[in-house]
Amino acid sequence: MNGAEVAGLLAQALEGRRLLDHPFYRRWEAGGLADGDLASYASQYRFFEECLPVALDTVAKGLPVGRARDLVLSNLADELGPPVSHLELFAGFEEAVGARAEAAGPAVTELVSLYREAASGESAEALAVIAAYEIQASEIAATKAAGLRDHYSVGEAGREFWDVHASIEADHAQWTIDALSEVGRPELVREAARRSADAWWRFLDERELAAV
Repeated sequence: MNGAEVAGLLAQALEGRRLLDHPFYRRWEAGGLADGDLASYASQYRFFEECLPVALDTVAKGLPVGRARDLVLSNLADELGPPVSHLELFAGFEEAVGARAEAAGPAVTELVSLYREAASGESAEALAVIAAYEIQASEIAATKAAGLRDHYSVGEAGREFWDVHASIEADHAQWTIDALSEVGRPELVREAARRSADAWWRFLDERELAAV
C-alpha cells in the first residue's frame, strides 16, 4: 500500500468517531467543563500516556530492521525526550488542573489493553491502532490547549504538554502512515483502526457520564 491508500483506510475507520465531535471535547472547547471534570480526565488519561511509550517500544522490537522500524523509533524518541519526556510534561497539566491519583476506570483499562495486545501482535495491527488516534492528535491537542488558555485559566506550564503535541503530532501521524505503508494489509488496517476509534470514543463516553 502507499500512504494515500493507508490514509483513506484510516479515514473510513474514523467515520462517526472523530473525537473532536464528541460531546466531551465539544464542551472542553466551549469552556463547559468543571474543574473536577478536567482533573478526572487527567487522572485517567495518565494511564494511556504511561502505556504509549511501552507500546511503541514493543512495536519497534517486532519490526525488522528498516524504514518502518526507524519511523516508530523516531516516534518513541519524541515520547521519551529530550529535554523531558512527555509523561513529565503531562505532570504539569495534572498539577494545573488538580488531578489526583485514581484507579483506572473500565474505559481506559480497555483502551490500554487494546494498545498492549496490539503491540504484541502483528505490526500492521499495532500501527493501525496507534494511527487511529495520531491522525487526530495534532488538532485535538491544539483545541485542548486553546480551551485551557481561554476558558480555564491554565498557564503555560499546564498547557505545555498539549502545545508540544499540537506541534509534533502531524509528524507522528505521517510517520505511522508511512510505516503502515511498508507493512500494512488493507483489511487489517481498517479493522484495527476502527477498534481503536471505538475504544477512544468509549473513553470519552465514560468521561462525559462522569462529568460533574
